[in-house]
Amino acid sequence: MPTEHIHIIEDQADIINLVKFNLEAEGFSVTSSRDGAEGLDAVRRAPPDLLILDLGLPSLDGFHICQQLKQDEATRQVPILILTVRGGEPDIVQGLRLGADDYVTKPFRIGELIARVKAVRRRYRETAARAEQRVIEAAGVRIDLDRFEVLVDGEPVVFTPTEFRLLQTLAALPGRVFTRENLIDTAVGDDVCVMDHNIDVHIGNIRKKLGERRELIETVWGVGYRFRE
Repeated sequence: MPTEHIHIIEDQADIINLVKFNLEAEGFSVTSSRDGAEGLDAVRRAPPDLLILDLGLPSLDGFHICQQLKQDEATRQVPILILTVRGGEPDIVQGLRLGADDYVTKPFRIGELIARVKAVRRRYRETAARAEQRVIEAAGVRIDLDRFEVLVDGEPVVFTPTEFRLLQTLAALPGRVFTRENLIDTAVGDDVCVMDHNIDVHIGNIRKKLGERRELIETVWGVGYRFRE
């Protein structure tokens, strides 16, 4: 398997050196930037397999970088792990709403950070593998993309096209939190007109159709939804 590339945008050299040394010891290729605008340009030029992003940066803050990357088709799929001293709930919610995959606060244990990096990368690899197989199976739910078919505990259940795509998106990445905006962009797309609050209605309908498996779709209050791991 090719070496996975991780980029770090962080203004403190000692943190860059610590994280870089330990990631390289785990077999990752690591590059870094100490300025927000330069880091954004670097990621756009060569999208990494994962971005570790500080929030308090010179010239451009991490929230703006995260927003810009998730709005750009070329970088939308880059996983983002926020690493910051700002550990208040509003900052965490804001980071996740903008599309970050995980959030680690400083001071941090390097072992935990490496484990979080590996977990995010594993989820993305599993999603890619499922996409190639065209079948997603999780906790009694089987989604066949080619047949446009969903089986719940072996029984066929009919979903609308929008419901099918929402369920597919959530189930393909268990544990990943999707905001309502994420689900509109990723699952629904531009060809269907769905308002932000209508996502809740679709999720409610999906849960009803899942029956006893309804608890697989979890609400993350203040953020959005995820499929239980």
